[in-house]
Amino acid sequence: MNTMLNAAEMLAVLAAGVAAGAINAVVGSGTLVTFPVLLSLGYPPVVANVSNTVGLVPGSFSGAYAYRRDLAGHGRLLARLGVASVLGGITGGVLLLRLPPGAFRAIVPALIGLALVLVLVQPQLARALARRRQGPADAPPPADGEVRRVGPLLLLGVFATGVYGGYFGAAQGVLLLGLLGVLLSTDLRWVNGVKNVLAGLVNGVAAIMFIALGTVAWQPALLIAVGSVVGGLVGGRWGRRLPPAALRAAIVVVGLAALVNLLA
Repeated sequence: MNTMLNAAEMLAVLAAGVAAGAINAVVGSGTLVTFPVLLSLGYPPVVANVSNTVGLVPGSFSGAYAYRRDLAGHGRLLARLGVASVLGGITGGVLLLRLPPGAFRAIVPALIGLALVLVLVQPQLARALARRRQGPADAPPPADGEVRRVGPLLLLGVFATGVYGGYFGAAQGVLLLGLLGVLLSTDLRWVNGVKNVLAGLVNGVAAIMFIALGTVAWQPALLIAVGSVVGGLVGGRWGRRLPPAALRAAIVVVGLAALVNLLA
């Protein structure tokens, strides 16, 4: 395993952190950028995942900060959903640390495959949410930005997504966007801000566990942290100007690269 990166490798990790932070702020799946880079530098899969999670925490919160005006006044709702996310993140982190490394190597290709499918079907998901927002032709349109009651099904879904995020996390944001868009609000801009907060909480609690109990490669983790803060702010402010098709294509390419690396 690499212990010290050279200048070119450091730049590659930093650039991957910027890209991942921006992607996470816009939709999620930034792990599919940084994780393959760490694998390509020789880090074992579990160490790469732990270090990646630790590094992406600051970027998650910088992305959430960019949506602070959209989220003002929703503190109680965020607290309820946040508890479910934190509990899920703890559960996923425990699974990662307790299960043998061989289990992670066996499970993660399937998780990456699921993440890639979610990224690819995101346009269809967005269209389905748009149709749901319009409703039947004879029904009055829902109030713009209407927020529904937080029910048991939503809390369970947020918890399950937190488990997934604490264990691996790629496309956690896509899962949350679909879940929150269906069960909480059709205002996708607002939902994206909520997604950033919840994903940040999951990554944060998992990172605390990994620092205390896991093996963190600190050099790449810190480089990803610096890059993800910049990327999170950029993505949260200007991410919607990026061509969605190009963004999805890039995520799929790096995700396939990670699959090839893990299965080789």
